[in-house]
Amino acid sequence: MKTLFLLRHAKSSWDEPGLTDFDRPLNERGRRTAPFMGELMAAKGFLPSVILSSPAVRAKQTAILVKDAGHLDAVIRFEPRIYEATPNDLHEVVSGIDDTYASAMLVGHNPGMEGFLRFLTGQLEPMPTAALALIELETNSWSAIHDASGELKTIFRPKEVMG
Repeated sequence: MKTLFLLRHAKSSWDEPGLTDFDRPLNERGRRTAPFMGELMAAKGFLPSVILSSPAVRAKQTAILVKDAGHLDAVIRFEPRIYEATPNDLHEVVSGIDDTYASAMLVGHNPGMEGFLRFLTGQLEPMPTAALALIELETNSWSAIHDASGELKTIFRPKEVMG
């Protein structure tokens, strides 16, 4: 059994129109929400073994804030294929995870995250900014995952859990 966490990056800023999409940072709400989600992960015992994040600024910041606030003992790796990824791209990334990791977290973007969740579970679920989905995969090998091979155990959306 493998556990996959899908985390969409927190809310980003549009305050600097000259920045490229890749370089947009988190806005104030995103800088509050990302640590909250890290604390939530720690409180729930959600402890990924490895974190694979898009290298886009807002995703990097989200991954670091979540890891630090949740005191997650996981290495963060920045994976260029996650930026602007399709569900197929995300499948390739996850399929390449070393099987010594029992759990992993992807930090990425929509529409890829929603599409990948649907690919894995057959369920269409909204993934607003900083949403976290926990998927259990009935396999011992990341490379063996396929469509509908996972079960969505829970999903947390910040507006629903922050009060």
